[in-house]
This record gives sequence, C-alpha cells and structure tokens, in this order.
Amino acid sequence: MEQAKVNIPKLFVCTVIENKDEIEERYERAYTFLQSLVADCSEKEAHDALNNAVCKNHEDISLGMLLSILTEPHNATKCYRDLTLITRDGLTCVLNNLSNLILERYLRFHDTTRNQLLWLIKEMMRNAVTGVDNVCWNLMRYASGGDITPKNIYLVESLLDIYIENKVWLEKFPMLICMVVYTYLRLIEDHNVPHLMALRQKEVNFVIALIREHFTDVLSLGRDLVRLLQNVARIPEFHQLWQDILTNPRSLCPNFTSVLQILNTRTSRRYLQSRITPDMERKLVFLTSQVRFGHHKKYQEWFQRQYLATPESQSLRSDMIRFIVGVIHPTNELLCSDIIPRWAVIGWLLTTCTSNVAASNAKLALFYDWLFYDPEKDNIMNIEPAILVMHHSMRSHPAVTATLLDFLCRIIPNYYPPFSDKVRQGIFNSLQQIIEKRVLPNLQPLFDSPKLDRELRTTVRETFKEFCSNSNGEGASSVREEGLDDLPKMESDEPAFSDDEDEPHNNITEDTDDDDIPLSEVRARERPELAAALPLILRPFAETLLDERSTTATKAFINACGSPMPTASSLADLFAAILQDAPPVKITSNPTPSELEAVLDSPVFAMFTYLTEGTEAKKKLVLDIFKEIHVQSSFQNVGFCLLFYLKVCYERERKTERDGGRKKKVKFKVDVYKNYCNYLELKLADNLAYDFEKCQESDANLLVWLIPDIYREFKDQAQNHIKLLNVIVSTLDAVQLQRLVCLTLQGTLMMFKSDDITTMLSTSLGWETFEQYCLWQLLTAHDISVEDVLPIIPKLSYKGHAEAVTSVLLMLKQERPTADVLRQMFCRTVDDDDTFVVSTVMYWCQDFEDKVGDLLSVLLSTRYPGTSPNKRKRPGKQSIPPNAPPSAEQVLGHLEQIRVRCVEQEDMSIFNMECMQKALQHSQSNSSDSLRRQYSQLFSLAWEDELPISRRARKLISNSLPLNQNLHSSNEDSEEEEIVKPKQAKRRKKAISDSE
Repeated sequence: MEQAKVNIPKLFVCTVIENKDEIEERYERAYTFLQSLVADCSEKEAHDALNNAVCKNHEDISLGMLLSILTEPHNATKCYRDLTLITRDGLTCVLNNLSNLILERYLRFHDTTRNQLLWLIKEMMRNAVTGVDNVCWNLMRYASGGDITPKNIYLVESLLDIYIENKVWLEKFPMLICMVVYTYLRLIEDHNVPHLMALRQKEVNFVIALIREHFTDVLSLGRDLVRLLQNVARIPEFHQLWQDILTNPRSLCPNFTSVLQILNTRTSRRYLQSRITPDMERKLVFLTSQVRFGHHKKYQEWFQRQYLATPESQSLRSDMIRFIVGVIHPTNELLCSDIIPRWAVIGWLLTTCTSNVAASNAKLALFYDWLFYDPEKDNIMNIEPAILVMHHSMRSHPAVTATLLDFLCRIIPNYYPPFSDKVRQGIFNSLQQIIEKRVLPNLQPLFDSPKLDRELRTTVRETFKEFCSNSNGEGASSVREEGLDDLPKMESDEPAFSDDEDEPHNNITEDTDDDDIPLSEVRARERPELAAALPLILRPFAETLLDERSTTATKAFINACGSPMPTASSLADLFAAILQDAPPVKITSNPTPSELEAVLDSPVFAMFTYLTEGTEAKKKLVLDIFKEIHVQSSFQNVGFCLLFYLKVCYERERKTERDGGRKKKVKFKVDVYKNYCNYLELKLADNLAYDFEKCQESDANLLVWLIPDIYREFKDQAQNHIKLLNVIVSTLDAVQLQRLVCLTLQGTLMMFKSDDITTMLSTSLGWETFEQYCLWQLLTAHDISVEDVLPIIPKLSYKGHAEAVTSVLLMLKQERPTADVLRQMFCRTVDDDDTFVVSTVMYWCQDFEDKVGDLLSVLLSTRYPGTSPNKRKRPGKQSIPPNAPPSAEQVLGHLEQIRVRCVEQEDMSIFNMECMQKALQHSQSNSSDSLRRQYSQLFSLAWEDELPISRRARKLISNSLPLNQNLHSSNEDSEEEEIVKPKQAKRRKKAISDSE
C-alpha cells in the first residue's frame, strides 16, 4: 500500500520565476521525515518514536519541528512542547538555524510565519532558553528606520510588546539592552505622525525607563547615542533626560561625570550595522566591493527605487552613511582597484537628500567621528570618506563640496558651545591625521579653490588657517606659481579674455560628470600637481611616466634626475601614485621564467635595478624615495616586491650558470634587502614578517615561492620567528602545505631550531585550528624531538588547545616511555574529561607494560620524600622550580583515571605488578586521611600479602636495581635521586620493617 503524500506547508513566499533553494528543500525533507515518524500514531507512540529517532537524526527532527511551529499555528504548542522534551542540545540547533533563516530569508516569510516566529521567541523567553537573545538581535535588524509601512510597524510594535512583557528577562542581557535602546531611539524619530503617536509614546516610556535604570550599560553605546538623543530632544521625556545629562550627570550614574565621556567613546560597529537590514547590507557591500566605477549607475538607481523612494526614507540615509563610514573598511588592494570607492557612494547618497533636515543629519553622520577624533583611539578609515567626498566633488559637483565645507566650519561653534574648543581640536586632529597618512598630500587646493564663493573661502581660511598657509607641506598654489615663472610670458598687447570669461573655458573638461568614466581616468585628472611639483626639466619625463607606467619610462625619469634635484616628498608622491595603480604582483604555483620576467615589467622593479646595479648616487635617490613612501605609508608593498625581485634575479643567474656550464657559485643578493632595511631604520626580522604579511594580502603563491629562500638566506632572523610563522600558516592551503613538507624532507627548507621553540609553541596555542594543524605538520616534518615539546605538555588544555593536544598525543605514540615524559604528563591538571594521560599510558602498555609499570611505581614512590631517612636537607628558602615533578595528588589522580579505564577493559595487569603494589602500599601508608578516602578504590588494589616484609623488600630491591639508574633524567631532582640510589636499599628496607 502506497504511503499518502505529505502535504508540506510553505515557509516562504515564492514567485513564478523562483525555484526552491537548498534551504527550503532541506526543511521540507526534515518535515517529511518527521511526519513519517508520527503519522497515525498516538501521542505516546509518537513521543517514543521521536525519542528513538532523535539520537541518530537530531537535526532533521529539530528542523522538521521548527518548520511545523513556524507554519502550523494550530499545532505549534504541542510541537514546541515535544521539541523541548526531545532536544539533546538545549535547542542550540534550532536557534542557530532560526538565526540563519532570519538573516537570509526573513523578507520572504509568509505573514503566518512571521507571526509564529514572534510567538516562538516569546515562548523561549518564558522558558529562559539560552541563546534566544541572539535571535532577538538578528530580528531587530529588520525593524528598519525610514519605513512606516504596516508590516514594519507590526514588527516594531510586536517586539516592543514582547520586551515590555519580558522586561525581567531582557535585563539579564546588557548588550541586548543597548541594542534595544539604540534601535528604538532611532525608530522614535520616524514615528512622528498622527496615527503612530500611541506607539511612539509607548516607545518613549520604555526607552526612557531602560536608559535611566541601566545607564551604566547604555554608556557603552558611545557617541552615536548622543547623535540619536539629539534627534528626539524635543520630546518632553527626552528633554528632561538631556537636562540631567548636562546639569546633573551623577543622578544617572555615580561614575558618569559629563557628556564628553560618551562623546569620546567610539560606537561599536555592531550597532552601526544593526540599523541596516541584512538585505541592505548585502547590497551595499556588493556595491563597494564588486561594482566597477563607471558601471555603478544602474545599481544605484535600482537601490534607490528599492529602499530610498518614499518620503520617510529620507532619514535612512544617515544610517547608511554611518554604516559605510564605520563598518565598510576596504583593503589596500580594493582601494587601489577600479571598484567604486566609499566616497562615491556617500556623495551619491548626499545628492539624493531632498529634505533639509535629512541633509543636515546626513552631513552630521558623515563628519560625526571628526568632532572628537583621537588618533590613539579612533580609526582613520572613519574620517577618510568625508575628506575624499569634498576633494573629488570639487570638480564635477562643487556644490556638494561647498555645503560640506560650510557645515564643517559652522559645526565648530554651534554643535555645543561649551565644547567648541574640543570640537575644534577633534577636527584639527582629523585634518592633521589626513595629511600625515597622505590621504591627501595637501589641503590648500581644497580650502582655497576658486570654485568656492568668496565668502566661504574667507570663512574656511579663518577657520583652518593652519592648513591654508603655503608653508604647509608643499603648497600646491606656491608650486604652481614657481612653475609659471619658467614659462614664457604673454605679451601685454595680445588679446586676452577677462578672468570671468576665461574661467568657464578652462574648466569645461573638469566640470564633466565623472559618474560614467573609469576610475583610473578620474584619478588621472587629479594628478597634474604631481608633475607640477617637480623641476621643469623633469616634467616631460613625469608626464610620460604617468601615461605609460612602464619600466622604460621609470628608468628614463630616474636617469634624468640630477640638478636641480627634486625633493624626496615630491618624488614619493609621484611614485606612490604610480605604484598604487599598478596591478598586484601575482604568479602561478610553479612560475616559468617567461612568466617571472613578465611580472618584472613594472615601475617598482625598474627602481630595484638601481639598488643592485646603479651608482651610489642613484641608489641613494631610490632609497630616499622608498624611505619617504614608507614614512607616508602610501604604498606598503615595496619590501616583498624587493624580495621577489631578488629571487627572480637569483633564479635567472642560476639558469644562466647551468646553461653556460660555468662553475661560479651564484649567491642570493641578501645584502640588498639588508641595506634597504638599514636605510629605512627597520628591524630586519620584524620587517621580514611585515613584508610577508603584505605579500599574503597580494598573492599566496608568491609567498610560498619565497619561503625556501627566505629561510635559507635569513635563517637567523626567520627561524622560529612567531609572527612570520603565523603569517605563513594562515596563508597555506593543503597543497601548499604539502609542498613545504616535501621541501623539508628534501633538505631544502629548515624553518625551526630547537632554541626557544617552547615560546613559539605556547604562542601558537591561540591560533586558528588549521593554522595550528599546519604548524604541527611542519614540526613533524622537521623531526622536532619530543624533548622540545615536553615543557608545554602541562600547560595544554584539552578543550582550549585541542589541536596541540592531539598533535602531541600522536607524537608520543611514536616514542618509548621515559621518566621525563611521564613526569611532564602527570603534571597536567586532573580532569575526568581529559583523557590525554590515560590514552598515552594505555597505548604504551600494549608494548611496554613492564617499563610503564616500573616508571609509574618510581614516580609514585618518590612523591613521598619525607619518609626517606636519606632526604637531603635544603636551604631555608623553599621554591618550586619550573620543571618541578608532579605532586602526589596529581599522580594519584591520573592513576585513578587509569584504574577506571583498566576496570572497563577488564585488564588490571599493570596494577598487579609487584613494583606497582609496593608503590601503592607505600603511598597509602604515607598519604593523608583525606587522600586515602578520596582514592580508596585505587588503594584497595594493593594486596594484603602475608609474606614477611623484609623478604618482599629484598625482592623489590633486586628487581629495581638495574632500572633505577635509567629511570631518571640527568636533571632529576636531587631529592629523588637520593631516595632511589641502590646503595641505600638496606636502610630503606629497615625503615619499612620498622614501620610495619
């Protein structure tokens, strides 16, 4: 009889052009499986079937029940009850999958599914399920600002009601309290319409209560808390809160002294991200990481239609700008590519503002991190977009630049008059950092542009006079005037247009909109000052170099540099601009000579030829350029490019030597790199690690290709260098790891030395799992001895350092048991879940049971040195050496674990050995009462033998004599050596007889 087809409820809304995806099919399979278990069963039978199946199919049953709860309201209560009864992980699986569903598919949920989701969250709160706060966090991201549609208002109000009803639960999660305050402060601003006044009042009451009752927690929100409070300051309850913040801060929190305390704290990126829905976030990240400049208009138009088309969405632009400024921080490679930059997206958002209030808030969002900027705490990536928006908009959208400069000048005295000096200092810190980090080489062209009206230029010059003087850097205006002196003058009787008529003609090309041209062309238009900053004789060479970006043009330019010699900063600006636009250096895993030569056809490698073959004057010139570039941090890939160049030269010379049959030994020009580091005042070892880190960002194949030569030529600096090693293992994939292991086995790669390997291993314990896996594979290939690893064995946590524990375990598997190894193993903290010692000892017992028994008996017996008459007296000051042996309690604890495992395996032979029996009896007689009680089952294994003590002692001594000389390492504690010396056997025997 065929089984009836299961009618599967729909979780998502699907259109005719959308197929089921993997997530939907997975839930449907789980639901079908669940129904196959409980269909046509009584409640007891269904419960038994679920309990039997959940051991093998826990996730499928959990997902099936989750789908039922979300889509079948009539069955939800019973299904949730069953789910809580059969779960084996405290609903962790359900919560993880629920969070993924929310982040990936919430917008496609049916209305029923959305209602059931809120019901499920409420039930989990009542049951205090661990982890439901993360689900709430993810769901709150969909309570979007700038949206007063019924669906969004329903979600906002439903979540608010849940929090009000479960306030006691909410107060257990300080971070969630901050998230709730931040979210609803932002939403209150949008709910200022008549039909939402009741909701707004409920939000105001709840948020005010949370802020006042948990002000210490809320302080961690940082300066964006103040920005949001400003937007709602006219509401009476918030007006009173502002009065307390400004005039009576200690009434809110004893440790709160001033609003400046909040303004100096940068808001966490998590909160800035939370005001953008996951769907918006994916679109903005795609726009700023995948879309090429010049091809972005269609994406922006689609985004505007989707999210920014309604009047209410005007306020959403501030959230997006704060997200782009504070969360999207592109890599150097992305910054040098033709992908649309952040400033272009922000400039577009500013031009779409049609409301004056929204425009002011958007400008404040852009400049907000400037106001109290501290170079020590804040990130330059948060202030970079604003200056670049002004700089790039000056040509095609001068009105945008003008309004931003005007805003920046006005905000200093008007943001909060008592803090005007601090705001001024914050903005000055920002501008100074912009110049120091070479975001812009000079602010003079921006602040003194003829495209600004006269009044604004005067205001800017008065406000930022420190940055408008010609002495600032190499002022562009002074450079231009200097260059014009060398040009032929126009005769006075020749016709000429007036300035007013002349300006439009000169700026026709500049005023062209940049939106539809490639970014490289936009950048090319911005660089006339690069050539203008050079002596007149070099300008044609510089223009050719900027156009061609070739090896030939680079050499021609450097050869032309003479008298007058250009300044290092002007040369650095020129070459940094060229090198930033150069494609990243990349090679295949096994590059051919022709491929390597093709990579070298780039300006930076042409500069390196002067370091290996040039005159001293040219070498110094090139080193000066690199030093200035390093100071400016404008191009950070010089170091690894130099290493790559030196290796290509080395391989080229080796090939020439082989082809020509010459016997002259070719050497790697290691001195060139050392001289480069010395000239730039860099530490050789640290700079190697830094250059490898930059190489990792450029190309993993290149890094792996360099490794053998670097460890051969710089072995003193590279071997065991922790940061360098971390960069390498964080880069490798399985194939590259295999390649390094093979090179090690061939004898061409040596990455480690025994000296100080313990420090390196201890540091590596915090690395990622695969990084540690790579490290231990490389260590194994290098035949690192177990003695080098012993010091870290007691420190390893079986939970926190599982990778290292496993690797050491496999290493010990290949070793024979020794006293040193056993002593370090037994120094580990005793834990019932930690089976490291038990596993190693039980494995050794398969082949070396007698040896293990002897070692264990000696280790246990020597834990009671006070019972021996031969105890060596020590000086008064007692201290525990770093390699101290384990305590008696540690040894007994590990032996107890071994006993339990032996009982399980029904093999007690190791405890039946006479040496172990003797050691147990000795330990029992010298242990405290508490230890006897704690390890009573272990001590019960000792035989109650009636043989005369003296006879048994003699037998034990005769069996132990040949062993004791090898049981202890050379650095064994002198106290232990005294106890087990053979010549003391008779006295020990007598002591035993007397005690009996």
